[in-house]
Amino acid sequence: MWSTQDQALFENLRLELRRGSVILAVLAALRTEQYGYTLRKRLEEGGMPVDEGTLYPLLRRLESQGLLESQWREEDKRKKRFYRRTPAGTEIFARLMAEWQSIGEAVAHLHTVGESGHGGQ
Repeated sequence: MWSTQDQALFENLRLELRRGSVILAVLAALRTEQYGYTLRKRLEEGGMPVDEGTLYPLLRRLESQGLLESQWREEDKRKKRFYRRTPAGTEIFARLMAEWQSIGEAVAHLHTVGESGHGGQ
């Protein structure tokens, strides 16, 4: 059983790891245009729940960085803001995915090497 201190440490590290992952998940999910609510639901269904207080500021930041663009439109008699990746956002996403895969492979390799008793202490 974990102590309260161990649980708090794990939770802090988990949140730190998740922060960068949320950016990648949002860019991945926006390969097709979506408005905020459907994007949030898609992320949740994909195993990456994100609360509104995190998602909307992130969308605005990614838009200000030129990775997303948005447009207000009326749908079902309500105005909704639709988001989509820009060409720069698609390029950055591809590069980040390659980096993500490289990091995953490196960590898996380091873990395997550590378990087999090679190359380490």
